Amino acid sequence: MWVEVVTRRARLVKMGCMVEEGALLWEPTAEVVRDARITRYTEWLGRPGDYQDVWNWSVDSPAEFWTSIWDYFDVLGDRGDGPVLHGTMPDVTWFEGTTLNYAENALRGDPDRLAVIFRDESGNRRTYTLGELRAEVGRVRAGLARLGVRRGDRVAGYVPNIPEALIAFLATASLGAIWSSCSPDFGAPSVIDRFTQIEPKVLVAVEGYRYNGKAFGRADVVRDIAAKLPSLAATVWIGSTPGAERDGTAAAELGWEELRAEAAEPEFDRVPFGHPLWVLYSSGTTGLPKPIVHGHGGIVLEHLKALSFHQDLGEGDVFFWYTTTGWMMWNFLIGGLLVGSTVVLYDGSAAHPDTGALWELAAQEGVTYFGTGAPYIVASMKAGVRPSGLDRLRGIGSTGSPLPPEGFAWIYSDVKPDVQLGSFSGGTDVCTGFVGAVPLLPIRAGVIPCRCLGARVESFDPAGEPVIGEVGELVVTAPMPSMPVMFWNDPSGDRYRESYFADYPGVWRHGDWIKILPGGGCVIYGRSDSTLNRGGVRMGTSEFYRVVERFEEIEDSLVIDTGQLGQDGRLLLYVTLVPGAELSDGLVARLRTALRTELSPRHVPDEFHRVPGIPRTLSGKKLEVPVRKILLGTPVEKAANPDAMANPEVLSHFVPEL
Repeated sequence: MWVEVVTRRARLVKMGCMVEEGALLWEPTAEVVRDARITRYTEWLGRPGDYQDVWNWSVDSPAEFWTSIWDYFDVLGDRGDGPVLHGTMPDVTWFEGTTLNYAENALRGDPDRLAVIFRDESGNRRTYTLGELRAEVGRVRAGLARLGVRRGDRVAGYVPNIPEALIAFLATASLGAIWSSCSPDFGAPSVIDRFTQIEPKVLVAVEGYRYNGKAFGRADVVRDIAAKLPSLAATVWIGSTPGAERDGTAAAELGWEELRAEAAEPEFDRVPFGHPLWVLYSSGTTGLPKPIVHGHGGIVLEHLKALSFHQDLGEGDVFFWYTTTGWMMWNFLIGGLLVGSTVVLYDGSAAHPDTGALWELAAQEGVTYFGTGAPYIVASMKAGVRPSGLDRLRGIGSTGSPLPPEGFAWIYSDVKPDVQLGSFSGGTDVCTGFVGAVPLLPIRAGVIPCRCLGARVESFDPAGEPVIGEVGELVVTAPMPSMPVMFWNDPSGDRYRESYFADYPGVWRHGDWIKILPGGGCVIYGRSDSTLNRGGVRMGTSEFYRVVERFEEIEDSLVIDTGQLGQDGRLLLYVTLVPGAELSDGLVARLRTALRTELSPRHVPDEFHRVPGIPRTLSGKKLEVPVRKILLGTPVEKAANPDAMANPEVLSHFVPEL
């Protein structure tokens, strides 16, 4: 019966109606609960009970909880005899005296097991067994060692989501060196902003890549980047682009085949728990990107927990997430190796040759867990995609921005009625989700089912007090091991403290609006620094977009409140329209009526504007704060870094007319 209800609701979505937030879409069967990996874990713990009980224990007893993760998964390493947890946020030390290596844990297991499937938009396909992957890592590790890479050195990748990127990372980690990567769609200034901060010894790069059916040469960009990195000992080139030729002007260049020329058994240098594993970066759209450093131990434990208990992944699963190497979801995806899953790497556009491309890929490869950004789910819904052949699919993950209830309902009506949809919210800062799904709990439209194990997430009101059932600041009031071990080149820790702990001493402020429901579920309402504050009524932008973007004429939208310092400003709505549509008086009138009725009279825009595109980061997030700065007088070139954007050309359309 519930499937029929969901189907009717999804039909209403297509007719322009809204789905009720909290509508029940899926409930775990007794078999799902019995077979869930988290159930096996709680039985092993000797703590049978509902999820909330287990979550309470995980955050009340962090030392016991994280020790249990190490023991349950039999992490490879020397556990040591130091305390599990020492200090208070932000000055926390985990597992003193412990040594381990991420790559050693990722590459253990049956050598004949399929570890990696690679696909690209041109139809190319490669696979690696775990044994083959280990052999490649051994070769590249030896090559990096010949180039002088040692523990603590940095290796930078300017690479798409291809097997060579994964192999280079694992080889780097095996040495105790530190990995950092950017996608080749990043422009040279954006990459230089990132890599000059970490001074890499080796740059691994491609001469070109393909996207949306087109070839893009990158040889000149790579040389521009290398010229700004005096720390480089060598540049390693992967592949070639038709028509691109090396001119031999750069010193210490070699090809990938030369790097991997000598066979060698992989070795793994065990390092302290907090030893740097990789450097990730904040978006860098409004300033120099923050170089966020995560440690071997924190990432191993966090990804084992998240992927096993929240995504329910393990041996026999085929794990896919649509991402580039410039987004933290790449780091999360390759964590599938830690739990014994096959990971699917995909290089190319999500919508080439059409919007259903990723769903077709999932069907062809027998994907059991399919992850993507919320915008792709909404785009598939609007395009009328009807995926098929997803017989093995058990889970779908959504992240990057809040997924509206209509997107939830579409999954159950048009994709698969028995799949578990997990909307997750977290960030690059912790390389995981703070809140998400778990197989023990039902799925309701627009609601994230739970706070993740080990993450003491709370909602703070303006006075800094925790609230339930009210929208407040998302904060984390107890440490997690995957919190950054530091920011690079921040020896005093001042930049790190200012980023997360300036508002509430000893409490991590993440910068999102969240409502925690009495039953433990959560709703994310977007960034708290882009709040709509109308007449004292605060509202997250996700609620606004949910109303606007269900109109079939509207392809995308951006809403900006120009109020500041307690003064009301103008509320401006920018829309991009589907081909053939017009921003007519009739459409504006219907938008006004819908927003007045479904939000409030205060949230009816003062102005409506049509623009050719909505500015987004390279990972697909809307740039609300930079546009607001432009509208308040900040020059475009100072409001946002174009090289950190997917479509910088659209920013000029937001400059106010004089």
